[in-house]
Amino acid sequence: MDPIEKAARALCQLQGEDGDDVMAGSPRWTHYRAQVLLLVEALREPSQAMKEAGSEIIRHVGSEESSMGHESDAANVWRFMIDMLCRSNGNWKAHKN
Repeated sequence: MDPIEKAARALCQLQGEDGDDVMAGSPRWTHYRAQVLLLVEALREPSQAMKEAGSEIIRHVGSEESSMGHESDAANVWRFMIDMLCRSNGNWKAHKN
């Protein structure tokens, strides 16, 4: 089960519904996918604190890079991971940043 499905099932459960019940020809949880993808898209841009935390990992890749460069790399890793998560689900609108 991928993270999009897990989140959609969690929203379904939060509403007191059984995600495996069929509604309009598909499992109920699938009716929450659009909401999950909207939330993931909202989370796509990392906060400054997240970039700084991620830059600690990236910093070990190229120690000669500036602090701002490490933060940018960390933010890009986050975006790539979110993009891959959503693309693998087949419902993602590609960003042109």
